[in-house]
Amino acid sequence: MGGAWRRYWHKWDSMTRTRLDPGLIGLVPDLARFVPPASIEDKSVMSAWHGSLHARLQSAGVDALIVSGAETEVCVLATAMGAIDLGYRVIIVADAICSGTDSTHDAMIEIYESRFGMQVETVTAADLVAARIDGML
Repeated sequence: MGGAWRRYWHKWDSMTRTRLDPGLIGLVPDLARFVPPASIEDKSVMSAWHGSLHARLQSAGVDALIVSGAETEVCVLATAMGAIDLGYRVIIVADAICSGTDSTHDAMIEIYESRFGMQVETVTAADLVAARIDGML
């Protein structure tokens, strides 16, 4: 990638797919068992909204998203904000997101729950799985 991304990936080359253990990239087993019918959106920039995701979701009649991944206050935030702007129900799995620092992760969880409480729901992975099994999701 060009521009500022070139500097970013040069500094963080240890986080590229060619360097990371594939086992560190996939979903945890409790969530992976739902794929399919659920799908995974793999992306190379902070937000998931730079490709065909929105069109694919609209054509499938999807109105809610379950978000997990890394970095709580960067990529997760960028994707959640785009989803909010597009009108989706946003469910963030709080124990399925992470950050490079605990303090910003914790602060962002608080912001998701307080500032974005009308647009974002936070749940645990166990509660998400239980809701799915109980037919509440």
